[in-house]
Amino acid sequence: MNVLKKALGLLWIILGPASIIFMFIQAFEKIGLAPEGVAKTNTALQWGIILFIFIPISTGLVVFGYYAFKGEYDKLPED
Repeated sequence: MNVLKKALGLLWIILGPASIIFMFIQAFEKIGLAPEGVAKTNTALQWGIILFIFIPISTGLVVFGYYAFKGEYDKLPED
């Protein structure tokens, strides 16, 4: 079970930055495809809010993965 926790920890560490990069690529693509004017401004605002909320979540995912990979969750307290 501890090997699985460490493997998933490595997965979370990789998944955090990969998801941020994917979100930025999608944001640039969607903002670029929006028509000029108010629609482009609204799209940029929406993606700004999405990224503002999602970046700390991805950072937490990396921190959680780091602790799992380091083995901090190997010895959980028992009831």
